[in-house]
Amino acid sequence: MNEPTTIYQRPAELLRDLIRFDTTNPPGNEAECIRYIQEHLHSLGIETRLYEKVAGRPNLIARLPGDGDAPPLLLQGHVDVVPTTNQNWTYPPFSGETVDGMLWGRGTLDMKGGDAMMIAAFLRAKAENARLPGDVILCMLSDEETGGDMGAKFLVEEHPEIFDGVKYAIGEFGGFTMRMGGKTFYPIMVSEKQVCWMRMTFYGPGGHGSSPLRGPHAATAKLGQVLTTLNTRRLPVHITPEMEVMLGTLAEELPEPSSSMIAGLMNPATTDATLDQMGAGGRMFDSLLHNTVSPNIISGGDKINVIPSAIELQLDGRLLPGFTPDQMMAEVRDLIGEECELELIRHDAGTHLPNMALFDTLASVLKEADAAGTPIPMLLPAVTDARFFARLGIQTYGFLPMRLPEDLDFMSLIHAADERIPAETVAFGAEMVYQALLRFHE
Repeated sequence: MNEPTTIYQRPAELLRDLIRFDTTNPPGNEAECIRYIQEHLHSLGIETRLYEKVAGRPNLIARLPGDGDAPPLLLQGHVDVVPTTNQNWTYPPFSGETVDGMLWGRGTLDMKGGDAMMIAAFLRAKAENARLPGDVILCMLSDEETGGDMGAKFLVEEHPEIFDGVKYAIGEFGGFTMRMGGKTFYPIMVSEKQVCWMRMTFYGPGGHGSSPLRGPHAATAKLGQVLTTLNTRRLPVHITPEMEVMLGTLAEELPEPSSSMIAGLMNPATTDATLDQMGAGGRMFDSLLHNTVSPNIISGGDKINVIPSAIELQLDGRLLPGFTPDQMMAEVRDLIGEECELELIRHDAGTHLPNMALFDTLASVLKEADAAGTPIPMLLPAVTDARFFARLGIQTYGFLPMRLPEDLDFMSLIHAADERIPAETVAFGAEMVYQALLRFHE
């Protein structure tokens, strides 16, 4: 690429190009995608550095100088995506098809769409010689989807000097339109849950498969009882400070009966009943008001004609901010009893109690773009690379704005077939991020 790039003027085209790199993780194969981004940066004279824990899994760092009136601001995003195995797609997931204004492909929402917004804003700031309050660091990462060991975790642990002085970051996931009670809200992520993966092991008598075991003592019976319990019962309700603010804002802004419904969520005595009453509409709030476990991997038995004497169940546990793995395991024990061994596989501590210093700035950017919308702070039920940057005292705000049509249930499309985004909203998000770059402050 010899001529200076103008791709920042066409964020949807940038996203299309990013989608066409198959960065499915595992194995990742992020190198070509990172090189593509690097070429656009170099065309404008922006220096870059690559950091690799393992060859072929690079992480890119670029920096624009600011006026020194604010600490450096980090833009961080990952270029790897989850697999599409056994998913039935309308259009090939790595073709980047645009049909009726909608751009289709794996990563449009998580998170190459957000990458395109940040890259476009970063390139624009350089091309237009923007006056930035402080330095802006662009960090394009590998390996977020399988734990970040080759990406953010590696950089934070082995190259923390890159982020000296940084207090705030912009990354996934927030700024999308959420509609309730006839009103539009823009949730901005200020905190997220914690990884707390666990393993249950069930034991019982083995035997010949021709003589089935019945009753409660077989390992399979114990597993079945636990799966039924997890499918029908919740862990205890917890109203965290983040949720008090989020739900309190919704209750103030919404008309009746929606306001009373939100108030019902805020009272632990009525939270679960209110969630049941909300049905599918309460799914997002459900995971924000409880520690959760999802039983996702079952293994046991080596031969079809042998009754297994041990079965393992791996659980994707997600802890609310401020809670510990011991508290999670105690809650699980209270729910399922003592019929299995329970051990911790992995715990990644989450973000700290959020510093809201940058929230008003980001909210004002969205408010100027949509006077009828209301920005609100959000707790994310999943985890992002923000948890690693938090170890350096960096507060990440999920701010990759997406103005979405009412009939697009984008939360159900993340990691699913037919992931897609309106092409015009990529440009909207790039403009919002650019405006944030012009006005961030301490």
